[in-house]
Amino acid sequence: MKQAQIVVVAGDGIGPEVTREARRVLEAVAPQHGIALHFEEHLIGGASIDAHGTPLRDEVVERARKSQAVLLGAVGGTKWDAMPVATRPERGLLRIRKELGLFANLRPASVFPALAQASTLRPEVVTGIDMLVVRELTGGLYFGEPRGMAVVNGLREARNTMVYDESEIARIARVAFEAARGRRKHVTHVHKANVLETSQLWVQVVDEIAAAFPDVTVVHQLVDSCAMLLVRDPRRFDVIVTENLFGDILSDEAAQITGSLGMLPSASLGAGGIGLYEPVHGSAPDIAGKDVANPLAAILSAAMLFEHSFAAIAAAKQIRDAVTAVLDAGHRTADLLSPGERREAIGCRAMGDLVVAKLGA
Repeated sequence: MKQAQIVVVAGDGIGPEVTREARRVLEAVAPQHGIALHFEEHLIGGASIDAHGTPLRDEVVERARKSQAVLLGAVGGTKWDAMPVATRPERGLLRIRKELGLFANLRPASVFPALAQASTLRPEVVTGIDMLVVRELTGGLYFGEPRGMAVVNGLREARNTMVYDESEIARIARVAFEAARGRRKHVTHVHKANVLETSQLWVQVVDEIAAAFPDVTVVHQLVDSCAMLLVRDPRRFDVIVTENLFGDILSDEAAQITGSLGMLPSASLGAGGIGLYEPVHGSAPDIAGKDVANPLAAILSAAMLFEHSFAAIAAAKQIRDAVTAVLDAGHRTADLLSPGERREAIGCRAMGDLVVAKLGA
């Protein structure tokens, strides 16, 4: 049996509920593929603040470094919104990404045929969407210095700095081009080079990396027009690569047009071999503890965990096929129901039960 060490940080809000179902799926599939799972559970975000006074303890970072994968639920919530930005739950997520060197965030966005009606766009627009957003994760405005707030000449002033060097751009560009080689061989680089010097450097470096991938087509797209095209003609996109802030925004837009944020997984990868896997949706504190959350994004994140951290492609496919079968059978959580649709929504645990049953466990 292949040994697999996984750190679980369920986090806040609906995080513990959806992570529970993802873990059940991992446990159901792993023995069928010769993988022995070993889990450690730790706190992150608001849960860690409440228990330890910090959104992420050093001990958790060290345990994550010794693991092969981290399975995360969600962080944050209105309970901690009044805290200073530097100590809020989200800083725990940013820190673990930085500490583990997770510079590449992969967010696939595709439409399950059974859910084409769930999108806010017309079915004929969204049917066939299959894109991958590759977001740079450890640079840009979220980490650049100097930053902060101050009083200058009697006025409150806030400052954030967008900084990238060519090595940061080159490594994320390579991830995008390598991913495109296994897909439709098309990369869209999203930028704002008509205004930002950082984007001008991105264009230069992306073109330099593209030279090593002559079989892949690359186009440069302004971020504002890309946001429009994602809604008007989303099927045109294969792989989108972009910097941290643009990627944060566009990946959520791409997720929503596929029907629900509750369906979209993600993987954060780096050079150290450790991957962090989390659903795209947030902590949704308004529905936490009510057993109404959609666990499928977390379950699909578990599929990405098998694929990227353990090269268990068959296990990942088995999970995705099980999710497809459950949806094709007509089962829906509340977020997947179309307006006026007459069918009863099922809860988080019930959806997990159905997927586990399809896995033959």
